[in-house]
Amino acid sequence: MALPKDMRLKGYRTFDYIHKNSKKYYGKSMSFKVAKPNPDILSSHNLTNTSNNFRIAIAISKKVSKKAVERNKLRRTMHEWLLTNIQKINNHKPYWLLVNLNDEDFCNDENKLLEEFQNLMFKSQIIK
Repeated sequence: MALPKDMRLKGYRTFDYIHKNSKKYYGKSMSFKVAKPNPDILSSHNLTNTSNNFRIAIAISKKVSKKAVERNKLRRTMHEWLLTNIQKINNHKPYWLLVNLNDEDFCNDENKLLEEFQNLMFKSQIIK
């Protein structure tokens, strides 16, 4: 299941903002860049009421897998975890999050991926 459009980050200005104004958290094979939202950047995308929404982008390096099918499967796995754990409880903070996955350890072990993802979500205090 894909993330709703109101949870996705888009546009190069958004990513430039996150790279410059984020706090970084590092795990063994992934990193988080967490920034406070800046809805003025998204105004050109005709998105309304974006100031208090949690938004995320997941970037997976080709070093993880050369096959786009495998990278997309990992991305969908993280999206499903977010949908089940964030929207139901509504215990998240309205940050913008960029997830960079950059190691090949996760291709065969989704539990390991989700465990590190969840640990970094708590470490970065996005989820209480």
